[in-house]
Amino acid sequence: MIHIRSVRRALPFAVLLPVTVLMAAGPSAASQNGGDVSPESKPTVVLVHGAWADASGWDEVTKSLQARGYPVVATANPLRSLSGDASYLAARLKTIKGPVVLVGHSYGGAVITNAAAGNPNVKSLVYIAGFAPDKGETLEQILGRYPGSQLTDDPEAPVPTSLDAVPYGSGSGDVDLYIKPDKFSSVFLSDRLGASEANVLAASQRPPTAVTVGEPSGQAAWKSIPSWFLVATDDRTIGTDNLRFMAERAGSTTVEVDAPHAVLETDPDDVTALILQAADGSRPSLAKTGSRDHTAWLGGAAVLMTACGMLVTVRARRS
Repeated sequence: MIHIRSVRRALPFAVLLPVTVLMAAGPSAASQNGGDVSPESKPTVVLVHGAWADASGWDEVTKSLQARGYPVVATANPLRSLSGDASYLAARLKTIKGPVVLVGHSYGGAVITNAAAGNPNVKSLVYIAGFAPDKGETLEQILGRYPGSQLTDDPEAPVPTSLDAVPYGSGSGDVDLYIKPDKFSSVFLSDRLGASEANVLAASQRPPTAVTVGEPSGQAAWKSIPSWFLVATDDRTIGTDNLRFMAERAGSTTVEVDAPHAVLETDPDDVTALILQAADGSRPSLAKTGSRDHTAWLGGAAVLMTACGMLVTVRARRS
């Protein structure tokens, strides 16, 4: 027999425990959306440009992210060699405290793939029409996997036919590669910008060396770090199908945008939106909300405890 006094003592506990469990399991809507996250806890977004561009290409994206309170670093990319550029970026990342969302466009994608390896602060990788090579893979191999790149119309040509080779030293590999001015708008921009703006970008392009496309990639950070991928569906530089292949292989959260390879110039809002998705996924505060499975377990525990409380009440009344 259960004494009434025992039941009265048990009832508050039986009612209170499910409420307490549910409070622990269910974060507020503001927490889910990142609305109660202070600016100090937001990750730093590091933007890495690719070949034939510079950090100014991120200007509109940077403004949008900064307006939302995100710290942003639009870093320089030397464009000298994949291993050297990755080492340069890795050293820069070591100076940044707290979580990092690492974003790479075009060749910058290959650089972040290498530079992020072994850095626990990098919580998310974002590829904006970027290379995501596997270990030992060259960018040249990726470009040749599927048709779509218009960098050359003669696979046997010593220099891709859309590029000019400009020596800068006496070594055989001391060659910079520029997109020919009359090819720039079509190859890099898919003719999505006006002639005046395209000509300015062509005149100010920063070239990679010939070494960058033939050097095997190192460790692939996307194998251990969550990734997001923007596929430009009119990419004439890397080729849309090559982008899709890399996104699928990396298991990336992927969006497709009707845009050229230089999507950050033509569609910066779409670029910003994907970076914000990755930033939300990398915020340390999200760990406090619990995983979906953990929340379901706690919810189940709450239901079970409620049922136990009701059972105690029924038995007490029968007594």
